[in-house]
Amino acid sequence: MTETRRSGAETRERILAVAREHFAQQGYDRTTIRSIASAAQIDPSMVMRYFGNKEELFKVAASIDLALPDLSATPEGEVGRVMTAHFVRTWDSEGTLMALLRRAASDPQAAEQMRSIFATQVAAAVAPLCPDPAQAARRAALVATQLLGIALGRYVLHLPPIVEMDPEEIVTWVGPTIDRYLTAESAQPDQNQGRVGSS
Repeated sequence: MTETRRSGAETRERILAVAREHFAQQGYDRTTIRSIASAAQIDPSMVMRYFGNKEELFKVAASIDLALPDLSATPEGEVGRVMTAHFVRTWDSEGTLMALLRRAASDPQAAEQMRSIFATQVAAAVAPLCPDPAQAARRAALVATQLLGIALGRYVLHLPPIVEMDPEEIVTWVGPTIDRYLTAESAQPDQNQGRVGSS
């Protein structure tokens, strides 16, 4: 029984490893259960047995640990640089995350999965740094707009100026903005701004 369980776990992990590689290199639409099964040297029915369908397989394959560093140990004023550098490295190396980003633009389930990854992992990492812990989710969301925006422009839309930047240049530009989102006082709108007749 133990040997059977071990064999089953190994088969499942082999399927996931191959699936991540295929999704990263070919994207969701061009990846097929049959191609994954062939590369994993198993029958397609085995993929279905462990994951049900391609949608569920992609969901599991794209359940990614961002492996964020302990930001509480980062010197003041360096958090933005550390986070930006970490994410640029992650985007460069984690093809499945990039496949999830591309799919999230048009698929509600993929978008929800991306939101979940950022809402839980990024919010947890930045919460100890926020002046007001109650604002951690809002500040993490603002941080996400920067990090996801860089990924979208550099790796999906291939905007030439962003593509041409080396990682350190991106860190230099974006890092201070991340710091501001995390540590600046709350932006309180002027209650009189925009009112007709206000002085």
